This record gives sequence, C-alpha cells and structure tokens, in this order.
Amino acid sequence: MRTAVQDCLSQLSQFARERTLGRSIVVALALALVALVVANVSTFVLVQRTAQFNEEVDTRWQARRSGRLLILNLKDAETAHRGYLLTGRPAFLLDYRNALTTHAAALETFVTRVGTDGDDRVLVEQIVRLSREKILEMDGTLELYRQGRAVDAIAEVRAGHGQDLMRRLDADLSHIDQRIGVEIADATARSEASASFTSFVNALAGLLILVLAGFVFLLVRRYLVELEASRAEVDRINAGLEETVRLRTAALTRANEEVQRFAYIVSHDLRAPLVNIMGYTAELEQAGKILDQAMISAEFEQPTEPLVRSAIREDIPEAVGFIRASTEKMDRLINAILKLSREGRRNLVPETLDMTLMVHRIADSVSHQLARAKAGITVGDLPEMENDRLSMEQIMGNLIDNAVKYLDPARPGQIDVRGRDLPGGWVEYEVIDNGRGISPKDHERIFELFRRSGRQDRPGEGLGLAFVRNSVRRLGGDIVVESVLGEGSTFRLKFPKRLVLEETGDAP
Repeated sequence: MRTAVQDCLSQLSQFARERTLGRSIVVALALALVALVVANVSTFVLVQRTAQFNEEVDTRWQARRSGRLLILNLKDAETAHRGYLLTGRPAFLLDYRNALTTHAAALETFVTRVGTDGDDRVLVEQIVRLSREKILEMDGTLELYRQGRAVDAIAEVRAGHGQDLMRRLDADLSHIDQRIGVEIADATARSEASASFTSFVNALAGLLILVLAGFVFLLVRRYLVELEASRAEVDRINAGLEETVRLRTAALTRANEEVQRFAYIVSHDLRAPLVNIMGYTAELEQAGKILDQAMISAEFEQPTEPLVRSAIREDIPEAVGFIRASTEKMDRLINAILKLSREGRRNLVPETLDMTLMVHRIADSVSHQLARAKAGITVGDLPEMENDRLSMEQIMGNLIDNAVKYLDPARPGQIDVRGRDLPGGWVEYEVIDNGRGISPKDHERIFELFRRSGRQDRPGEGLGLAFVRNSVRRLGGDIVVESVLGEGSTFRLKFPKRLVLEETGDAP
C-alpha cells in the first residue's frame, strides 16, 4: 500500500515538474474550480449575512409597529371613553372594553419585541407605568360616571391629567420609534451593502471563471490540434510501419522458405553419400565374412599370423560395426531434419477439434507401453478449439510419448492431461507426469535441437521437444515446462481459441 502511494506521489511530482500542455490544462481547470468554490463559499457567507441583516430589519420593524399599535390602541380607548362620558351610549363603553382587552396583548408584544435590557429598559418601564396610569385614570372617571357624578367625571377629564399622561406616553414611544428608525436605516444600509458586495463577488467570480474557461478552451483547442497532428503523424508512421512489416515479413518468409529448401536439399544430398557408405559397409562386412572363411580353410594347410587373424576376426568387424552405427545415427538425424523441413512447408488446415477424443485416442495407442510400465493415464474434459489436426496430434502424441518414456520405475506411474479456457480467447492444456523430472538448468535446453537431459538410457535423438516447440509456435501458441528433478514434470501449452493463418506475400 505504501509503495503504491509513493509511486502515485512520485508520478504526481513528475507531472507537476514537467511543462506540458496537459499540466497547463489541469492547472487552469484547478484554478477555475478553486474560483468556483471561493465564489460559492463567499456567496453563501454573504447571503447569510444579508439574511441576518434582513431579519434584524424585520425584527426592528415589528418592534416599531408594536409601539405604534400600542399608542393607537390607547387613543382608541381614550376616544371611546370620552364618547361614553359625553353621550352615555353603551356602544362607546363596549368599544372601550375591547380597546382595553387589545391593549393588554399589545403591551405584552411591545415589551417582548423592544426588550427590557440596554438603553430602552427605563423607557419601556416608564411606558408600561404610564399606560397603566392612563387606564387607571380612565377607569376612575368611569367609576364617577357610574355613581351618577357625571359632572365630576367630566371635570376630571377637563383637568388634563389624562391628556398629560398621553403626551408623555406619546413622547416616550416617539423617542423609541426614532431610535428604532435609526437602527432600521442602519440595518437596511448594511443589508443593501451586503447584497451589493454579494453581487460584486458573483460578478467577479463569474468573470474569472469565464476568463479561465476561455483559457482552458484555447488550451484544449491547441491540444486537439496537436492531437490531430500527432494522430496524422502516427497514421503516417503506421502506414509506413505496416508496409515495412509487410516487406520484412515477405522477406522473412522467403528466407525461411530458402532455409527449409536448403535443409531439404542438404539432407537429400547427404543421403546419397550416406547410402553409398552404408552399401560399401555392407560389402565390407560381407567381404570380412568371406576372408574369415578363407582364413579358416587356409589354417588347415598353414597356420595364420595372429595379427592377421585378429585383424580379420576382430578389428574389421568392430570397425564395420562402428561405421554402421554412425551411419544409422546420421540417417536418423537426416530424417529428422527432413521431417522438420516438410512440417514447415505443410499448409495448415484449421478445423474444430474435439481435444478430449483426440487425446483419448493417443492414450489408447500407448496403452501397451503403459501396461508394461504399470502406469495409468487420466484425460480430463478438454476444451475444444479450432486448429490444425495433424499438428495437434503430433504435439500431444510427442508429449505423451515422452511422459511414458521417462516414467520413474521406482513408483507407480501416473500421467494426467488437463485443460481449461482462458480469458481473451485462449485455451490451455497441461500434460503432467510423476516421472524422473528435469533439472532446472535443462528446462530450456530440452527444447533445443539434438539436446537431451538426464541419463541417456532411452532411445532418441533429442528432436521430439524441438519439433513440439516449433509446431506450437507455428500455431501461434507457447509451451513452457515446470519440473522438479525426481518428482515429475508439467508441460503447459497455450493456444488461441481459433487458429489465425498469417497472410504473407512477396515483396514488390
């Protein structure tokens, strides 16, 4: 995890140091994003402040309104009070009672909204006291009127005590109203200033974003132009590369065909003197037998020199035997070269192969060898594929023959053939044995021509696995071996699900 983080930081550091068009685009986009975030945060803060100022303005307006409603309500009560004293009509008395009921709620609202702390505390207490005194004054005159002392009640009103209370009450409320008006004006000014600043910040951020967007547009346009130019250059290079590959493939194909032709001609030409050598060897062997018979007949008349007898009966047969063994080995090698040459020239024929059935038939063909070695073979459910039948039969046959040939007689032999589909349109097959195994230093060597590994106590010329790898690669596949000496080997084959035949042609 730490390594991945370090690699990521290293790549970011390298990206930041290099002056590239991509870095410029990323920086411009980052600045635009930062500007957008700053604008959003600033707008949010300023909107909150503006809302706070507006809420403050509304609160002070409500306080101002409650004071005005309070004085108006008292004036309404005073008017109804005087109308009742002058006319005695019950309707005025009802209006007076209603005004007093409303006054109680209005006074409570006024006290709550204006507050009883700070500079307004004394004025609020005085307004509450004056309003109560005014109500007591009006109730007192009404009491005199109910007692039949209407003249005294009117005289009390004319004395002006109630009017003085209303003037003082009106003056105190006007003082609070003016101060609240100043506060409202100040809060309104701050709200307007905040809204103006918010608009300015949004306009500035928008302008900055537009500038950055234009810069990014120019960079992206430049990048697209360069990308189009690079794409055209890559297309041009690819076109030249494809032509070069085609020419080189054609040349390589011709060279490969020449090598195969050369191998065929050389092998064919080598067989002519080899046949002569083998023929003359047979004649020498026959001549040796004739000489031996002649020497037997001559010994009855005169004894033969020991050196002559040794040369005819021992040296000549031994030399002929060595010559015969060498020529037979050389013949096998020439046949192997011819086989490889013919295989390289043979046209591949793709067809759908039932690999399970094919391997079962190969296993049946070596059943007598398995029985003699007291070994068993298990063939799993192998995936089908489209490939050349003859090549696959030769490949699997060679691997299974090798597995049988190099089983360890010290333990019961077992060979397993398994397979599975791989992602990407590939299949994999495994030939597993518990035989002698292969030394790690020989894992690659066994695929070389005429090279073998381990004890040479089994017949062979070291051509089988070389032929297998050559065939596997010709089919577009790959082969690897995993082996532990003394434990067994696993040959793993990988092929495309469908054989793709390469089209080659002569160069113009």
